[in-house]
Amino acid sequence: MIRALDRIAGTERMAIEQIRDLGARGVRLKSLTEPFLDVDTSTPMGEAIVGILAVMAQLRVATIRENTRRGLAHARAQGRVGGRPTVMTPDRLEAAVQLRKAGKSQQQIADALGVGRATIGRALREWDIKQLASR
Repeated sequence: MIRALDRIAGTERMAIEQIRDLGARGVRLKSLTEPFLDVDTSTPMGEAIVGILAVMAQLRVATIRENTRRGLAHARAQGRVGGRPTVMTPDRLEAAVQLRKAGKSQQQIADALGVGRATIGRALREWDIKQLASR
């Protein structure tokens, strides 16, 4: 049993080869989401049906991928950026810069501000780059 035909392989060609290989070994596939996939792949008609289903599954994956890309591009065009919001607010960043000037380590700064050391390192690097660019 498989959940869907498009999950058996990465591409249509690989899926067809995998199904043919399984069919040659006497394995019949049954899809949980595509009940019409329960076909005899040892016959020409069964092989044709599997080929058509593989093409449709690949089309579905490609359509989802394209819609996702288009949606992300549209969101970016409107100024929205995905991902988790940063914990480094402008106030925290200013505090981190002051603590660094006071000679504190990144770990001490992170502990004082309640964030991770990597977050402090990344924020201070970005701040340094902005400072160099503004000179």
